[in-house]
Amino acid sequence: MEDNAAVREWSERMQQEKGDSLTEGYESELWDSTRISVTQNDLQELRDIWNSWNGEVKQLFYCNYGDLPYLLDVKVDKYLFWALAQFWNPTYSCFTFGGVDLVPTMEEYMALLNCPKIQADRAYSRPVNVPPFLKKLMNITGMSEQWVATRIKQKGDSKCIPWRNLRDFILAHPDSKKRVDVFALSLYGFIVFPKAFGHIDEVVSDLFDRLDKGTTPVPAILAETF
Repeated sequence: MEDNAAVREWSERMQQEKGDSLTEGYESELWDSTRISVTQNDLQELRDIWNSWNGEVKQLFYCNYGDLPYLLDVKVDKYLFWALAQFWNPTYSCFTFGGVDLVPTMEEYMALLNCPKIQADRAYSRPVNVPPFLKKLMNITGMSEQWVATRIKQKGDSKCIPWRNLRDFILAHPDSKKRVDVFALSLYGFIVFPKAFGHIDEVVSDLFDRLDKGTTPVPAILAETF
């Protein structure tokens, strides 16, 4: 903690001297403790589904949603998270390592997703008039209002759909495009924007509903990272 405090003090002093947005008299304060949760959804069923698909279906996914499935194989290193937390600078929303400030960038996320349909100049923003969750799920799945309505659950302050319902849909639906769409929705809900454990949150469907229009989710993902 002493080393972390020294790095923080040095960083802020240098940035103030070079002209900076910090207000005069600003003093840095370190948290007494930091709680980090590395709990994540079980991704094995998603991996099994992906591995069961043939090359044609996988190529259909890549064309529409890019390299998202590679996130299924990313291992979460809890010790790395603990180490990084001590170098997080909340004032600048970056990691400070000695004389280097490190932040995730738009370009890195664009390269990570590697989706041919994404248009970098069309950033996602939540529209004022958003269709109800039920309508969005009907559009994504192609299922009836009754089918969707019986599967929507309330979790806290938001509506969700359990992963088990989407899993059964992916395994049974005859339309490859619909299976791919719901699989992509599940990846966004389980990995990129996880909220309700074991469920896909309504907020994810807001963004997902705009992806087929070429909208890039990268700014939203970057904001979620911070």
